[in-house]
Amino acid sequence: MTTTAVADVQPKVLSDLIASTKVRSAALVVGGSLLVALASQIRIPLGFTPVPINGLTFAALIVGAGLGAKRGAASLGLFWVLGVIGLPFFQAGNSGWTYATGATGGYLVGSFLAATVVGAVAERGGDRRVATSVATMVIVNAVLIWGLGTLWLSHVLGVPVFGGAKSGFALGVQPFIAGDLFKVVLAGLLLPGAWKLVQRWS
Repeated sequence: MTTTAVADVQPKVLSDLIASTKVRSAALVVGGSLLVALASQIRIPLGFTPVPINGLTFAALIVGAGLGAKRGAASLGLFWVLGVIGLPFFQAGNSGWTYATGATGGYLVGSFLAATVVGAVAERGGDRRVATSVATMVIVNAVLIWGLGTLWLSHVLGVPVFGGAKSGFALGVQPFIAGDLFKVVLAGLLLPGAWKLVQRWS
């Protein structure tokens, strides 16, 4: 007697809807990296801080949730490596080790970790409901992106993390609270919406 095992083919994350092969997984990682690089070019400088408004945060969260933890981390890691070796991937076409470890370096590391964590949550179904998706995006952004970004910014500039107009918080978080909350809530809403479309058309 021959027993046929039926594999569980239910997708964990949105990218699992594409038949998985090594080539396609590699293409998704490269595509995620390019998306983050493109979003990073959306830049609005504020003048009083070396941290501009840009699209890195939004893209990192979407890539992490859409690709899952491993591929999301690989995408952000590839983005960072290619930027360090000279491709104009960082904001305003910047590149190189000096820039990657400069004032905004903490946000780059935070975005890598954020994509990984959001991807892990998405693999467990956390991106399919608005409440869990939005909550995950907000918490991860606050702890990893704002947190690491502010700590490194304070270190590079030689200013305290909190206290006064020249603190890391005042320069690296306070001006971006409203805009970043809008971006992360939008990211948190897009994922459940995408799943509903998939279910409707499947």
